[in-house]
Amino acid sequence: MKYLSLPAAVLLAGSAVAAQAQTSSDTLLVTATRTAQTADQALASVSVIDRAEIERKQAQTVTELLESTPGLTLINNGGRGKATSISLRGTSSGHVLVLIDGIKAGSATLGTTAFEHLAVDQIERIEVVRGPRSSLYGSEAIGGVVHIFTRKGEQGFNPRFSVGAGSDAAREVTLGASGGNEKGWYNLSISDYRTDGFSAKQEGSYGYNPDDDGYDNRSYALSGGYQLSDRLEGRLSWSQNRGDNEYDGGSDFDNYSNESRLQTLGGELRLAVSNNWDLSLTAGQSRDKGTVYGDGVYQSHIETQRDTANLQSEHSFSHSQLTWGVDYQQDEVTSSSAYSVGERDNLGVFALYQLYLGQHDLAFSLREDDNEQFGNQTTGSIAWGMELPHALRLTASYGTAFSAPTFNDLYWPGSGNPDLEPEESDSWELGLSGDHAGIEWSANLYQNDVDNLIAWAPNAEGFWVPMNVDEARIRGLELAASTRLANWDLSTTLDLMDPKDRNTDELLRRRPRKTLNVSADRDFGRYSLGSSLRAVGEREDGGDELEAYTRIDVRGSYQLGQDWALKAKIENLLDEEYETAKGYNQPDRTYWLSLHYAP
Repeated sequence: MKYLSLPAAVLLAGSAVAAQAQTSSDTLLVTATRTAQTADQALASVSVIDRAEIERKQAQTVTELLESTPGLTLINNGGRGKATSISLRGTSSGHVLVLIDGIKAGSATLGTTAFEHLAVDQIERIEVVRGPRSSLYGSEAIGGVVHIFTRKGEQGFNPRFSVGAGSDAAREVTLGASGGNEKGWYNLSISDYRTDGFSAKQEGSYGYNPDDDGYDNRSYALSGGYQLSDRLEGRLSWSQNRGDNEYDGGSDFDNYSNESRLQTLGGELRLAVSNNWDLSLTAGQSRDKGTVYGDGVYQSHIETQRDTANLQSEHSFSHSQLTWGVDYQQDEVTSSSAYSVGERDNLGVFALYQLYLGQHDLAFSLREDDNEQFGNQTTGSIAWGMELPHALRLTASYGTAFSAPTFNDLYWPGSGNPDLEPEESDSWELGLSGDHAGIEWSANLYQNDVDNLIAWAPNAEGFWVPMNVDEARIRGLELAASTRLANWDLSTTLDLMDPKDRNTDELLRRRPRKTLNVSADRDFGRYSLGSSLRAVGEREDGGDELEAYTRIDVRGSYQLGQDWALKAKIENLLDEEYETAKGYNQPDRTYWLSLHYAP
């Protein structure tokens, strides 16, 4: 099936008018300002995926949840468990900051987070903030922030269980329990997923092996919170995701495999000093480890550890709010390959001032980061919002951001470049939203200029090393709308993007210029039905062209009783052949059937 033409896409966007993209005005957000605020107060482009959305979509991976988010591009190297990355508004995968329960996650050597290993059953909700956020969070947030919140407990004792099976001999079991009382809460999640998979690479591509590339995943999460006094509360959270992945890696071995482990540990103490002053202390650690095997024999390993701490103070006044804080971060690398520098630390100081002046809202933020490897970096932002007649709202913002070079960029044995400078960006955005005739809609126009992009190039001696050589200008328009029509919940998002390399005037690699998402769901008593359409335009990938594609998924469920539900879905209903990365296969038509218990 070919990609929908632009006129058809616009027509569909206007008529089908994303529950995910359109967030209820009273939904509580945290990530955009590092403080709690309702969606109608936000001066940033934010999408919230809650537990109800997760259950409705029957998503099995985090990237399934994220892929219909406005401005997001997904790249996957050959199916479930294979290397997966995301791009926000055309920026690189290393320009997306990932937080898990407020703790900065990801690899300090790659600069990315292995989304492919994260378990959906652990997740309560995800907040996606599009646009620069370095003035609050520091490095990496050029394209935006993805914040994953794990489940919390509620009153009483609430067990849950599910078992499922599907195509490619896939099977999964999840167990969980949560509970609490007026003082505290807890949650426990365990999941096990296995699949025989399919050949990750296409015939004729480098490293192709016709055998199936399987994947196993075991994930655990434990969290809890307690009200220590009328003014003091604390929480702890821990999660670990283990993935064993087979892949096609080259000609040296018949079978390559990688054992991965992602672990996050964090805690927070929050003190209400007075009625208008809150103080919080957060500390945590994230670890990312990978071990490579060839024909079952150990080849190499690499592990990064990231320790973070934050002290944050929030002051509320009659028509304003001041938030300021101090962040500390230390990264450390342990590897079978010797890095000339194996650790670094960063100290950041930030402040955010928000003003509420009737129909006008203003926000100013400023941050200074001091990194022992590249020195000081100053970032800032300003945002404005205005309530207009006829249920309209106008927003405008400008911000700067940066991304520090990774350990691989700087110190990879034999080819690192310790003279690299941080990548930097300037970004502006103009947004208009409204609620008319039962249709919630938004339109956001943006431009992001990124300088000092790191790419491989020959140095003075003729050796290829990472260098600050590229510049990019990314312009885009995000359209989103949702409504309820004849008891159907309908939603759509349309992204139009112009991601250009300013040096060559060519499109940035793997970024589509047009992306359309449409979703429809309805309940029929005990039954529910739903369908999603994702259409992605042509993309360039290393001199080759990735063809446009349209993928349709369908889903349904039946409530067997008060506590039991049977769910089924078919992904890629029309058996479309497509790629998100050149030379890597994507799933054919696949089936999934699952049984769920949740009293």
